[in-house]
Amino acid sequence: MKININLGLRGLRITSLVLMAVPVIFSCRKDGNPNNLPSVDPADYAGTIDGYTKTEEVYPNNLIAYWSFDDTKAETISNTAPGSSANDVFVTGGVRGKALQLTAGYLYFPTQFVKFRTDSLKSWTISTWVKILNNGSKRTMLFQLARPASLTGNINFALNTQSFPAATTNTLRIQPTFSTLGGGTQDNLNNNLSPAIGMSKWTHIVLTYEATTGVFNIWGDAVKIGGFPNRGVGNNVFKSYEPSEVIIGANYNSIPGKTVNTDATFAAMTGQIDELRIWNRSLPDAQIRALFNLGNAGK
Repeated sequence: MKININLGLRGLRITSLVLMAVPVIFSCRKDGNPNNLPSVDPADYAGTIDGYTKTEEVYPNNLIAYWSFDDTKAETISNTAPGSSANDVFVTGGVRGKALQLTAGYLYFPTQFVKFRTDSLKSWTISTWVKILNNGSKRTMLFQLARPASLTGNINFALNTQSFPAATTNTLRIQPTFSTLGGGTQDNLNNNLSPAIGMSKWTHIVLTYEATTGVFNIWGDAVKIGGFPNRGVGNNVFKSYEPSEVIIGANYNSIPGKTVNTDATFAAMTGQIDELRIWNRSLPDAQIRALFNLGNAGK
């Protein structure tokens, strides 16, 4: 018995050594989808631009205002028509469909839009396409979220078209401002980079503002061009004061009967405008570029 037991133990030791010496090979088939994501069919993206088939697919749940200018001056989401307008006609050859042509003209909406109320509007993006020239004398207000009896609105989408003569088409100075919680204003300016402009070229201009960081960006033809984006938080954050109204192409001093003071810095807009959209969030960089590419494709 003693001999058999020792042999058994020796055999156990030998077997153990053999097992330790022989490498154990496991099956290591790689799981290429550890999160069980749905499969992607390349055919689903055929014919798309940056993953989109049309501009309407870019953050649709955050879109709060849209002017298509396809034979209508109304803001299409709320179906709000302007209270007055001047020197405006629809023209063919828009970014999509028709566009609005202004010749020292404007659209004025004496309306408190629900989506522009103080509690609703914190962060935002404004995107539009323009055909415009410098004029060497007057600034241009593309869009203003105006405050009655005040020349400066909550948002002032201003172009410094007075800075250069009409022959200068390689530089457009864009200097938007917004009202702050502390009662002042913050601005940005593309003091270096600029998109090209002209009456034969659609130029895409976008403003984005993120309330949590205070970052205020200017985009021109899908390039981030603002020189002073960090506007701060605290009392420097945006505030959408009420009541507010909307003006496209002017400020109050360019609207008969609405003059606030003697300031003549701005003149009613001369040029074309199309596809004016406003979102209640700051769109990511990729989506700004997608808007530009989709617009250039007429989508």
